[in-house]
Amino acid sequence: MDLPGKPRNQIIGSARCAWLGLDDNIAAMTNREQRTLVELGEAVRSRKVSPVELTRACLERIEQRNPSLNAFITVMAESALGQARTAEKEILAGNWRGPLHGIPIGLKDLIDTAGVPTTAASELYKHRIPIQSADVVLRLEEGGAVILGKQNLHEFAYGGSSMISAFGEVHNPRNEAYIAGGSSGGSAAAVGAGLGYGAIGSDTAGSIREPAALCGVVGLKPTYGRVSARGVIPLSESLDHVGPIAASVIDVTVLFRAIASGDGGPPRNFLEAWNLKRKRRIGVPRSFFYEELDPEVAAAVEKALGMIETLGSDLREISLAPDNDRTVQAAESYAFHAASIARTPELYQPETLRRVKTGEKITADEYESKRAELKATREKVGSLFETVDLIVTPTTPIPAPTIAELKENPELLRPRELVLLRNTRPFNVWGVPTISIPCGLTKAGLPIGLQLAGPPGREDMVLEFAYACESAMA
Repeated sequence: MDLPGKPRNQIIGSARCAWLGLDDNIAAMTNREQRTLVELGEAVRSRKVSPVELTRACLERIEQRNPSLNAFITVMAESALGQARTAEKEILAGNWRGPLHGIPIGLKDLIDTAGVPTTAASELYKHRIPIQSADVVLRLEEGGAVILGKQNLHEFAYGGSSMISAFGEVHNPRNEAYIAGGSSGGSAAAVGAGLGYGAIGSDTAGSIREPAALCGVVGLKPTYGRVSARGVIPLSESLDHVGPIAASVIDVTVLFRAIASGDGGPPRNFLEAWNLKRKRRIGVPRSFFYEELDPEVAAAVEKALGMIETLGSDLREISLAPDNDRTVQAAESYAFHAASIARTPELYQPETLRRVKTGEKITADEYESKRAELKATREKVGSLFETVDLIVTPTTPIPAPTIAELKENPELLRPRELVLLRNTRPFNVWGVPTISIPCGLTKAGLPIGLQLAGPPGREDMVLEFAYACESAMA
């Protein structure tokens, strides 16, 4: 029986490096503070570092830190080493597939992987083994990525804390006494702890950006539909987005290019294009998004806004009216789970069951009406960007709460999650590309996030400006 917090596969295995006669200083090459995914990708391409040794180093870090972080549910050690060996042989033969070739990354454990359990952190799916991989996995494999394993999350993605999981709560890599956020908590924690060089998560109300902010990493929610959700266990199909988490904006860009449908933009030279220092009109929605902020969050974000002005940007106060109705999410979640709830309600965590059942009494007419409103809202979303190019807000109004506080006062769990997700959720409703980047630390050393959003389909603009901000704050 698998115990909470214990990965299913901790067989690290042994692998001999075939990278003979090349730089064998793997510790230096894989130092999390010195190497980005992009830098490592180039090192792999030029044969300065072996995919096998790189993967082995990640697996060793998982073995060391995962027992306390609980970021992974399933560690795919044997298959990861096999993929790394294949990548090594291909690159030695001159068949380099791109910047992800031989790079170890993780997947949120609601993304289907053929032949490997995909549990959604639930007893209901504990032994569920898909026969086909999700589209996003197929695209990653096509690019030669090494899949390290499946990462812990808030059960069925219905929460912003990753406190509710059949495998135990996820801990923050900056301070394990605090939550990692959710629902992609394991993915953000793994990246923040260097247990891989990127991850793929899902985001229905902020589930990529919020944990990225709390763990001090970068998380991108693309335009709705830009990344295929086929093979990803849904929370709400109308609001679900699939996207990357990584340590830097450029790393997130590489992952996004690999998984995006159609034109994988942004253009490859988008970072060089920033050298033109184009003046951007930046919208600052003080009402709602800047209200009731933790003082340290407020101070960090104001400092970031000052930095943005130094980039030559024109800050403009704007007014946004978020739609806080949750009818569509509640109805779609209940529809997906209704049959399982009728058969085996005891296999859900009690709090998840309570949340899913909030959609039980929503009528078809009520749902269709709200679904039509959502469609109309997205058709008009371009008007948000008639007077500004981008919108900037705090990612979360408060830093991460402690795990002990939420365990001792369970009645605070949902209210705290709703506060943490307050600023992220509206951008799922609008369906526009939105990113969270680090913008400082509290006195306790907890990360603070800055959220940047742009027009539909303009991930290039969002990533370009996020990169400029990240560089200015470095």
